[in-house]
Amino acid sequence: MKGKFITFEGCEGVGKSRQIHLLEEYLKKNGIKYFLTREPGGTCVSEQIRNVILDGKNVEMTDECEALLYAAARVQLLKEEIAPRLARGELVLCDRYVDSSLAYQGYARGLGVDFVEKINDYAIKNFMPDYTLFLNLPPEQAFKRKGGVDKTDRLELSGIEFHDKVYNGYLSLAQKYQNRFIVIDASGEKEQTHAKIICALKEKGVL
Repeated sequence: MKGKFITFEGCEGVGKSRQIHLLEEYLKKNGIKYFLTREPGGTCVSEQIRNVILDGKNVEMTDECEALLYAAARVQLLKEEIAPRLARGELVLCDRYVDSSLAYQGYARGLGVDFVEKINDYAIKNFMPDYTLFLNLPPEQAFKRKGGVDKTDRLELSGIEFHDKVYNGYLSLAQKYQNRFIVIDASGEKEQTHAKIICALKEKGVL
């Protein structure tokens, strides 16, 4: 029996970590077993790749290198953690996945969707999410609520124009994959957003 694979997406500062934490509390309270991981990261190898990608000192990193590093970390996480758990019928939650690569590198970096899809062929052909929760909040509002840019995070330092492109990329993906994307208005209080997520997952039969 194949498990359920649910991913979380959104721009920087949109509140994904908070919402994932609230969902964890809900699942624990209701006795629902789950496995939570993140991208890039989730395994020893993938976490090391994450450190390279996000290190603000790596300003010389090319866009192609960035995209390939994300894909490499993703394959390691899939093989080591996600695939075996889905095969056992588990509920798997992931903070970011291949849609992040499509939005950040495909759209915002200008590498193109085709390029990103090709280097993520293994993930896209074999392990696409059942549902993707997209927390919808424009970058300017998200950074304001977050309290500004993290000066040590290479991606957050990319500038508002870049993050606007990321946001528009997500909107394009949500339109293209309407059966998979669940768009959640994240402009309200965290409790309101949490309630919308629970309602949506119940409607889809995940909870």
